[in-house]
Amino acid sequence: MKVKTRQSLLALVGNPNSGKTSVFNRLTGLHQKTGNFPGVTVERKYAGVRVCNKKCELVDLPGTYSLFPTSEEEKVVLEQLLGVGDFEIPDGIIYVADTTQFEKHLLLFTQILDLGIPSILVCNMQDEAEKKTISLDVQRLEKKLGVPVISVSARTGQGFEDLNNAISSFIDEKNIRHKPVFTNKENYRELIDGIKELTGIEQSYRAWLVAHHYKDLPSIDQGTKNQISELLRKYGFIPLKEEVYEVTARYQFIEPLIRQVLVIKSDNTHPLTDKMDRWFTDRWVGPLIFIGILLLIFQAIFTLASYPMDAIDLLFATAGEWVKTIFPNSWYGDLLADGILAGLGGVVIFIPQIAILFFLISILEETGYMARAVYLFDGLMQRFGLNGRSVVALVSGGACAIPAIMTARTIANAKERLITILVTPFISCSARIPIYTVLVAFLVPSVNVLGIFNLQGLVFSGLYIVSVLTALIAAFILSRVFQSQGSSFLMMELPEYKVPVWRNVMLTTYEKVKSFIVEAGKIILGISIVLWFLASYGPGERMKMAEQNAQSQAIEQKLDAEEAENLLASKKLEESYAGIIGKTMEPVIRPLGYDWKIGIALVTSFAAREVFISTISTIYAIGSDSDDRTIKARMSKELNPVTQRPRYDFPTTLSLLVFYMFAMQCMSTLAVVRKETGAWKWPIIQFLAMTLLAYFSALIVYQILS
Repeated sequence: MKVKTRQSLLALVGNPNSGKTSVFNRLTGLHQKTGNFPGVTVERKYAGVRVCNKKCELVDLPGTYSLFPTSEEEKVVLEQLLGVGDFEIPDGIIYVADTTQFEKHLLLFTQILDLGIPSILVCNMQDEAEKKTISLDVQRLEKKLGVPVISVSARTGQGFEDLNNAISSFIDEKNIRHKPVFTNKENYRELIDGIKELTGIEQSYRAWLVAHHYKDLPSIDQGTKNQISELLRKYGFIPLKEEVYEVTARYQFIEPLIRQVLVIKSDNTHPLTDKMDRWFTDRWVGPLIFIGILLLIFQAIFTLASYPMDAIDLLFATAGEWVKTIFPNSWYGDLLADGILAGLGGVVIFIPQIAILFFLISILEETGYMARAVYLFDGLMQRFGLNGRSVVALVSGGACAIPAIMTARTIANAKERLITILVTPFISCSARIPIYTVLVAFLVPSVNVLGIFNLQGLVFSGLYIVSVLTALIAAFILSRVFQSQGSSFLMMELPEYKVPVWRNVMLTTYEKVKSFIVEAGKIILGISIVLWFLASYGPGERMKMAEQNAQSQAIEQKLDAEEAENLLASKKLEESYAGIIGKTMEPVIRPLGYDWKIGIALVTSFAAREVFISTISTIYAIGSDSDDRTIKARMSKELNPVTQRPRYDFPTTLSLLVFYMFAMQCMSTLAVVRKETGAWKWPIIQFLAMTLLAYFSALIVYQILS
């Protein structure tokens, strides 16, 4: 019987902006996966890889400056390295440091050395170091630290063959030859022995860190925490005082080490970065540049994506026709063509736009500009009762509210963190793109303004601007409602401007698009099948009666075969389960300009906003003639039975746009808000407030325009 051996778990650790994720991408490529760390909603990247014919699992831990965490992400790193709760201590650490910022990045590494975890020191950005004539004595550094040291450039791939060989040897040996760096803990030997006895921890520096962080470690029960507290009082241990002493002691080790191994042959300044920042971070010019960049992004979303979108739309339409030709007059043919293909086509068509959005946002992050945007709008956020770090959530909300809300855990102040969580869903996310795209196409002609701007792109930009203003106004109101608990401050490192690492850009785009297809696809496929069933069948004899009425009406009106078929499909849809649901809620939504078919889409899109288009596509596919091959064609031929005008006229279309701009139509976001706030009270309040705002805003718009 063969026993399956566990693969070695290696963790990538490093400071923010060290290039750690670039190293991870270079090592793993398309093999990486995303998920949550055990017991928390902090996202992680991991991958099972083969290095020199040896298998191991790599996990990319969040960036942190030290093992004295100030945010939820940094706490995850601490818990992983301590091995508390559901976390497993890594078999080894691949520590990534920026060679051009070497002194700053060694603090955390010396802490990891004292944990006794086998480590490799990866000195990244070697290409940048060479440009700045920074020379690192790798052999002397290895001798001083007692660990393998590899110089690499994640941008060019330089040194990665040596890194792979080092990891391979590392998996086999895992030798530790370094000496402890911080020895002050010897003064508290009895305290550390007491914590070891209480917690079962064997390693001294881990016990020392528990003395600092025991209150925040969920794996330690309250009784043990009380005993540790008594020990700290007994030995006069003051965590903040000892933390300052430890950091000072470590730099007393780091500074002379740097002088021995690092040589800077020229002035290490950043003239290009300084010149660019004079414009990009200027109080008046900076915001104009930011708005200009957003305009370019939205122009690209509409213009560049139009050709592949038309091709995808035509492909799914042709596939649906082909299926009906192969399986004529069969329920499974109708299910495949009008249910599955119509529903999925309503989502896949928007992949080009989502790919362009994430591609461009990734470029902004890689170049270092996004950090400037955060810094630039810090003062503005403070005026609206938010923290500078709230900008990260609001900017990220343009992609997806779920990870954006998770970034709010970096805000220490409870009031500012809660307000950020509550207002972030107002930012128009990528799930709204399918709705915006189709409705804006009905609302605004595709013409150029000033010869360079697409009018639809300008309107698209306006929707995002309104969503940002709404979030800020809501934050301002909430900051006056909630009791103040003090203010927190924005602290972040502004990296140098750099040419994007295109591997990172493409991997990020691929990962986000894949996530959209897989996660949204599961929901869409399930809902499309359910919708097809609800729209194709009805209770009792209602469908049979609808068929008889349609036949009688067709004979009386002397309709041709095609007209009779469309009438039959329309009558059966109205008497189906879906028709009954829509008719029940129609009195509530009629004042907004919506009919029962749109009502069905409003209900199903609560699972995810993008489901609205696929629902409309599925509903209209059941009863459309063979010429209505695309989504827009089906929607444009839909008529209001009372006025006989197009269903998607100007008032109705604008009303729908306003509704989806404000409505909380995403149950996944509500679940994350519940997880982050720890109570159902806040997501319920958030859902009711956003839904009421959406309803009455759409009501006012429609009633005025109609």
